[in-house]
Amino acid sequence: MIGVVGAGAWGTALAQMLASDGREVLLWALEDGLADAINTTRSNGLYLPSADLAPSIRATGDIADVATCDILLMVTPAQHLGNVLSTMRAYPRDLVLCSKGIEQSTGRMMNDVAREIAPGAQIAVLSGPTFAHEVAAGLPAAVTLACGGGEAQWERLAPEIARPNFRPYYSDDVIGAETGGAVKNVLAIACGVVDGLGLGQNARNALITRGFAEMLRFGVALGGKPETLNGLCGLGDLVLTCSSTSSRNFSLGKALGEGMSAAEALADRRTVAEGAHTAPVLRELANRHGLSMPITEAVNALLEGQRAPDVVRELLARPLKAEGHEG
Repeated sequence: MIGVVGAGAWGTALAQMLASDGREVLLWALEDGLADAINTTRSNGLYLPSADLAPSIRATGDIADVATCDILLMVTPAQHLGNVLSTMRAYPRDLVLCSKGIEQSTGRMMNDVAREIAPGAQIAVLSGPTFAHEVAAGLPAAVTLACGGGEAQWERLAPEIARPNFRPYYSDDVIGAETGGAVKNVLAIACGVVDGLGLGQNARNALITRGFAEMLRFGVALGGKPETLNGLCGLGDLVLTCSSTSSRNFSLGKALGEGMSAAEALADRRTVAEGAHTAPVLRELANRHGLSMPITEAVNALLEGQRAPDVVRELLARPLKAEGHEG
């Protein structure tokens, strides 16, 4: 049986996708009463009300239940992955990390967090351009499945995860897959600001392009491969997340661009905009590696209270340079 740990929108969508051929899926929900509500109503009214959930999905509120699963997809918010893993008494051979971010308190990537807590498990990362509501509706999607256990792990996992409308592509580059997913959340905030300020498509696409250069620099500095970041989990995810209000991070940026303060924009959000947590630690890691990441710096300035028009003006006033140079 496959287990999905985390019944937010993305976890619920993955459970729905995995159950689309009738296979049993166990979905763990943190929130009180949510598991019972899912089992009773066959819907997740809290996070993904648009989906009529398959009968082969069983929800549970007891984390001990997932110890019986052969494969676990970890879909908790990135900042809570370590805490959730620490509450589990046993781990399957394969842990598939689906959370995108960097642990704010330590600067660790999600695979580092998981390896410390569950050293006996083989770690894979599932990442790519996916909106939860589309995956839950059965619309086609393709993702990167980066396997730390190499081709042997891929051969185990791919048949269990692939479905007719959900196509994974193999990679052995866990670091590249994770850095792409983490950085794109921060860049999506910046693109939302561009939209909120009404700066147009030229500005948004310039920002995506220059943001991708930052992603590539950062990912390679941490040991990722350029070809990974040029693929689904890097450039592909970046383009999707920076182009639609269906993205939580884009929506956060749009609110900032429209004049809302960071405190106001982040208040009372049921779903997590991971980019807001990732931005400060991403800036810290970039500085540690001597990397120029001006868009990341700009997002941090916004989250720290600077006005969006002022931050954009500062970005545009930076010294002119050749396109291939850092920054």
